[in-house]
Amino acid sequence: MTAFRTLDDAGPLQGKRVLLRVDLNVPMEGGRVTDATRIERIVPTINEIAGKGGRVVLLAHFGRPKGKPVAAESLKPVVETLSRKLGRPVAFAEDCVGSAAADAVARLQDGDVALLENTRFHAGEEQNDRAFAEQLATNGDLYVNEAFSAAHRAHGSTEGLARVLPAYAGRELQAELEALTKGLEAPQRPVIALVGGAKVSSKIDLLENLVAKVDMLVIGGGMANTFLHAQGKAVGKSLCEKD
Repeated sequence: MTAFRTLDDAGPLQGKRVLLRVDLNVPMEGGRVTDATRIERIVPTINEIAGKGGRVVLLAHFGRPKGKPVAAESLKPVVETLSRKLGRPVAFAEDCVGSAAADAVARLQDGDVALLENTRFHAGEEQNDRAFAEQLATNGDLYVNEAFSAAHRAHGSTEGLARVLPAYAGRELQAELEALTKGLEAPQRPVIALVGGAKVSSKIDLLENLVAKVDMLVIGGGMANTFLHAQGKAVGKSLCEKD
């Protein structure tokens, strides 16, 4: 696997604004987080950066608002659970770019954490628009990707930002990449890959790459239904990309 830079390569973080892309697309019900697993997995990296005096600026998406603000898909309800898991207060900005974001970041002191509003409230996110990535970059001195589950998407806050700012892998992303390297480049065979998720359409390239490297590929999650449907099996009302 191509060498990648981690937090160990980022140098001193004291006073630096660190744009940290995380996955906060957590299950919600009645405005409350019902499963905090994804939040718990990013806590070590956030606390490491904050502990080194970095000013942590969290970027994340939630749902599929299609490039415009949707109140039901705001990240604001996540703040309470995030703050509790971190054991430190988390500020919130009503936008991820513009004056709202800039003001929130300007108020941060060393070791503070702020969460910016849903990046997908802007069309430039999913379009991987260079100008949008540059807007995001104005609030950071370096970029850290900790959203492995969103890393297969070339969006403004994932691929785009990495082309604008010095970029590094967070601890969770680092662990995932090291596990992939161990499992795919010099594996102890037989090797079985288990892949889940809702949509197969966004993972076709990944599956085609994997199937050439493993001895068995197991498809699970919602996207298994698409394969079953293609084989003529009834899937009822279950999630399925019939096109």
